[in-house]
Amino acid sequence: MALCEEADEGISTAEPAGVTMASEADGYVCLGGRTVVLSQLREHADEYASSFTRAKAEVGHAQCLCRTPALRLVIRCSRAGRYHVAGWPGEGEHHEADCPFYKLPPGLSGRRDAYSVDAIREGETGVSIRFDTALARSLTGAPRTRAPGEQREGRARRTVGLLGLLHWLWEESQLTAWHPRWRRRNWWICHARLLEQAEGCFINQAPAAEVLHIVPPFRPASPEQSATAFEVFKNRLGRHGLKEHRRLILGEIKARTSTKYGVRYALAHQRVPLFASAALDERVRRSYRSAFAHAGTEQDARRVGLFLVDLSPRGNLTVVDMAAMLVTRLYIPADSSHEVAMGTALADSGRAFVKPLRYDGTAAVLPDFVLTDVTPHAYVEVYGIHGRESYERRKSTKQAYYQRQGATLIEWDVTQKMPDLVASRL
Repeated sequence: MALCEEADEGISTAEPAGVTMASEADGYVCLGGRTVVLSQLREHADEYASSFTRAKAEVGHAQCLCRTPALRLVIRCSRAGRYHVAGWPGEGEHHEADCPFYKLPPGLSGRRDAYSVDAIREGETGVSIRFDTALARSLTGAPRTRAPGEQREGRARRTVGLLGLLHWLWEESQLTAWHPRWRRRNWWICHARLLEQAEGCFINQAPAAEVLHIVPPFRPASPEQSATAFEVFKNRLGRHGLKEHRRLILGEIKARTSTKYGVRYALAHQRVPLFASAALDERVRRSYRSAFAHAGTEQDARRVGLFLVDLSPRGNLTVVDMAAMLVTRLYIPADSSHEVAMGTALADSGRAFVKPLRYDGTAAVLPDFVLTDVTPHAYVEVYGIHGRESYERRKSTKQAYYQRQGATLIEWDVTQKMPDLVASRL
């Protein structure tokens, strides 16, 4: 096994004012005998191609140095020849809580119970996702909108829906987690983490980079770069030969306004709007009430959307379907405006925590937040609904579980004052 003896502080690069990628992704990786700052490795992977090759040949993997002994990291290479490292499948919970590769135990994620092994497959070459909607439709055969294999095996789905894909991208990019050492998070950081995760991913056997557009942050110095990339993406839509192609767009929703025929979505950092019918808009707002409720904006919340889009005859981007997610100002997901308030308060109190996600398994019973700066982990529950029988049953089930486990539980009934969250005073 190669030892990490050569320290490498990375390659400096100019970034927009106020943006420091290393502010969140600090950490050290052993790669081919070199100790590399993870944030620099992610931003300048091409400069470390020889180290990736050496590590792959001599050791078979990279190593995360958050603990001793070091933990394995998968080395993956995209079709474009760009290397990157990812957490070793099944070992995420063994990393330190502030490590970029840390993950909650499987039982604290909705992914485990939502899908069969066919839905999401991980390996050394990347991750393969069976999305439940076909992204290429034949114009000569019978219409088909769903991918084969969407039927369930028992309770588990064999394909991933829009919400599940959005949750997978967010969770795997570690955007569900927060640690005070990271100091800040903005769309620059979100975009970089999501882009890296998509590099090693295939959706319905196609490279995610070809079928998924993650809206890049606006770069004042080179606005034409983003515009050109978007035109390349847009040109893949519509009819090509005997097939009609749909694609996915992931971005922050800046505004939603009514039009003559439906609604217009404006995305942050993107000039080109998306259009949806009134019927789709009504269904989406009903399905994702929290994301579109006015209460969220009062908490300085944001909204993220994953859109399945088509190209209209006039060349407009038409939303076929979408999933929406409410997030805090640090882009931590939340299921309600009250959870936004709690997530913000936890961050302001200097706590390290993770927000578990349900994926497409809406019946999953999970904590609202998990505090990862204490051992064993503690849990946070926000009670924002009163008088609903199903909610009270779920609440009682959770409380009984925590009591059996002897777990530390912080509870907040939103009709009462928020509890003190500072670790030293609990």
